[in-house]
Amino acid sequence: MFAIGPIGFTAPLLLWALVVLPLLWLLLRAVPPAPIRRRFPGVALLLGLEDEDSQTDRTPWWLLLLRMLAIAAIVIGFAGPVLNPEQRRDGSGPLVIVLDGGWADARDWPGRMARIEGLLTDAAAADRPVAVVSLTALPAAGELPMLAAAAWGPRLAGLEPTAWPPVSGAAVDWVESLGNGFETYWLSDGLAHEGRDEILAAFEAKGPVTVFESPRRPLGLRPARFEDGQVRLTVLRPDETAAQTATVLAYGRDPSGTERVLARAEASFEPQATEAEVALILPAELRNRVTRFEIQAARGAGAVTLTDDGLRRREVALIAGREDREGLELLSPLHYLQRALEPTADLVEGTLPDILLANPDAIIFADVADLPVAEKDDLLAWVEEGGMLLRFAGPQLAASDVSRREEDPLMPVRLREGGRSVGGAMSWGEPKALRPFPESSPFYGLALPADVTVTAQVMAQPDPELAERVIAALADGTPLVTRKRVGQGSVVLFHVTANAEWSSLPLSGLFVQMLERLAISTRPATPEARELEGTVWTPERVLDGFGGVQDAGTLPGVEGADLGAALAGDIPIGPDMRPGLYAGEDRLIALNVLGPEAVLEPVAWPARIPVEGLAVSRETALKGFVLSAALIALALDILASLWLGGRLLAPRARRSSTVAVALIAACFAAAPDNAAAQSDEAAEIFALEATTDVVLAHVITGDTRLDDVAHAGLRGLSDTLFRRTSIEPAEPIAVNLETDELAFFPFLYWPVSPNQPLPSDEAYAKLNRYLRTGGMILFDTRDADIGGFGAATPEGRKLQELAAPLDIPPLEPIPMDHVLTRTFYLLQDFPGRWASRDVWVEAAPPDAEVVEGMPFRNLNDGVTPVVIGGNDWAAAWAVERNGAAMFPVGRGYAGEQQREIAYRFGVNLIMHVLTGNYKSDQVHVPALLDRLGQ
Repeated sequence: MFAIGPIGFTAPLLLWALVVLPLLWLLLRAVPPAPIRRRFPGVALLLGLEDEDSQTDRTPWWLLLLRMLAIAAIVIGFAGPVLNPEQRRDGSGPLVIVLDGGWADARDWPGRMARIEGLLTDAAAADRPVAVVSLTALPAAGELPMLAAAAWGPRLAGLEPTAWPPVSGAAVDWVESLGNGFETYWLSDGLAHEGRDEILAAFEAKGPVTVFESPRRPLGLRPARFEDGQVRLTVLRPDETAAQTATVLAYGRDPSGTERVLARAEASFEPQATEAEVALILPAELRNRVTRFEIQAARGAGAVTLTDDGLRRREVALIAGREDREGLELLSPLHYLQRALEPTADLVEGTLPDILLANPDAIIFADVADLPVAEKDDLLAWVEEGGMLLRFAGPQLAASDVSRREEDPLMPVRLREGGRSVGGAMSWGEPKALRPFPESSPFYGLALPADVTVTAQVMAQPDPELAERVIAALADGTPLVTRKRVGQGSVVLFHVTANAEWSSLPLSGLFVQMLERLAISTRPATPEARELEGTVWTPERVLDGFGGVQDAGTLPGVEGADLGAALAGDIPIGPDMRPGLYAGEDRLIALNVLGPEAVLEPVAWPARIPVEGLAVSRETALKGFVLSAALIALALDILASLWLGGRLLAPRARRSSTVAVALIAACFAAAPDNAAAQSDEAAEIFALEATTDVVLAHVITGDTRLDDVAHAGLRGLSDTLFRRTSIEPAEPIAVNLETDELAFFPFLYWPVSPNQPLPSDEAYAKLNRYLRTGGMILFDTRDADIGGFGAATPEGRKLQELAAPLDIPPLEPIPMDHVLTRTFYLLQDFPGRWASRDVWVEAAPPDAEVVEGMPFRNLNDGVTPVVIGGNDWAAAWAVERNGAAMFPVGRGYAGEQQREIAYRFGVNLIMHVLTGNYKSDQVHVPALLDRLGQ
């Protein structure tokens, strides 16, 4: 194929016809347009005379140029012009197409598949056998799946990137095991993986290598860390290029269990920087809901980091059985616990009933003996549902009768009378040290400081179950820490005090580590391999190559030592150690693609290796366009010739000129209308967004601030509907009355501002059609704080002006028995940010009278088309992206109660729109009267 720049020709030999254009120029220049014929009697006198000097008029240059262009267009059109012609690759012999196949390929995966399809097309034309191989899923040694190029088409759909990069050692061994004599096309991800040079050398030993690489580099995300009250993340890029921004999203589940974006932040790369840090300040409750962070629009497992217990701050309740002695802080039963837990947990103090209502992750008793029966039953129920009760001994517990004759449900073992201390009846010769923790203990692997000794403790009563409940003991075998499972939770007893009275354990770092192993605190740092030795971890959720989180299914568990080594980067992640969430006995650990010290480096290919892009140019045949242009030029030539000859307006030439004009019009009509096509596409996308789910909409007023508040208000109302009802609205949509279709939306919120323009007649026609076909508009003048509803305010006057052309039925203040008062909630007030009862709806029909014995009128089969008020409902509903209220409502508890009623009014309103006056059926009266207490 012959090509000139981006244009190629399928029949280039026809272009030789352009050589005759100069001859055509001379010929056409010598043949002027024929003159118009007029009969004049005096010409008879000139018959027979001859002019010795005859001269022919010349054709104008612009007409010549037009004719030459028309002829050139015809020649070029039949030569088959093609825009962006595909360059066919010559070659022979076997071809191996290699993909890196890791997470960094995911961002351009469709482009890589398109490039492979193009390479397979060229290989099929050259009758070359082809093998397509991913370096992350290699065949067995010595095997190379050579097939006909056409056979690979259906197989490409099964190719997917993995969440791990290629393993260099395995790739080199596989390439070296193959025979010689094949060409390699390598689709690289652009990153300098370890062992890349060795793999390249192995491929070059088999034949020539060509690399295809995208100019877009992948982005990566290091694991989140909690520092100084902030969640910090580091975004990585491989190139030190210009300034760049990346949006980091925090995903988690809302109270209804639906995954949503809980927070977002912008990470900004400085020029020549490969790292950008972003900090998120999240409340503890919101932070505990976060399940992963990811970079927006950066597909790939490396752009996702999962969260585990290392980020989550637990809520721990502390209850002491006695007050501080004489105000001495170091003698406080809770002093050392507070010092150990404050950096990594949120501490809760108060009475036990209040603490149970807060539902903390763990409750710690420091020398608490017995409890009232009601509190004990509530605490036992809390433990059975998965709570952890951690108890420390002390003088009060030692002197009580708790768990003596029979085992207390809230104690792991029975206790012997009295205690054990130096100088007592059961005196030791010297304080006792700790015994190394057994493999069955959650403390297994922790180092024992030599200075940790015990001088006093409460003793466990020996019984058959004692041995399996001991998770820590003294050097002489005496139980020090015991544990018992209770339902889904557990009860743990330290047989020593929480302060330093009976042991030096609270003074050591081992005390904090033991609390962490019990999942009382969180572990801010990555666990070491030795800490995980002897344990087995089960994968619960794993990442795929695109960054999606999937259920682990039946994947086998992994050894704790191997998991620790993968976290430390000592062994690579791969099919046997997939990135994801791993569950232990009391803890979750996240293994992410990139570690805390990871960096992204661009690959530098040797100069001898040809490197091409991934972009595949799509051919566009231009033959039709060029021939159409030639026809138009010829039609213009006809008109110009008629005009020069004086025949354009002559009666006999009208038919010819009409035909020429019609021909030109047909040519222009045949040209594609790109603007209309784009408009139709935009309308189709808008229709899909509006109809795929239930969508609330607001009218664009032209006031950016007002429109943003309206959008945030409908977002807050949509979230409330999602949580409380069976309606699951999508993100609200802003509606332009002039251009958008209204029939897609059951409800429109229209905030009124004094300066908004009046809609056009066409827009009013759409609005009236919308109201007549079941739509509802909520007009909100937002002026109830200064004038209530009416025309006394600028907003009220503007409302009258806006509503004048609308087909609005008679209105009345909302009556006490209107269906809006009971569609979902029972309401009598309809406040927003402001509280006013001036809310207007369609007036009830005259025959809707109250029937004796019936508390409500029969208003069925009718939905009010408009609701008018000034309570600024959108401001009351409006929420930020993180779920926080955007505007205050009232003061204190009364204000939050008003906001709650505003949400309930919004729920009733939408339920009324979607269900009609269903709740006005008299069949509901008994249930409503029962709820009203009548």
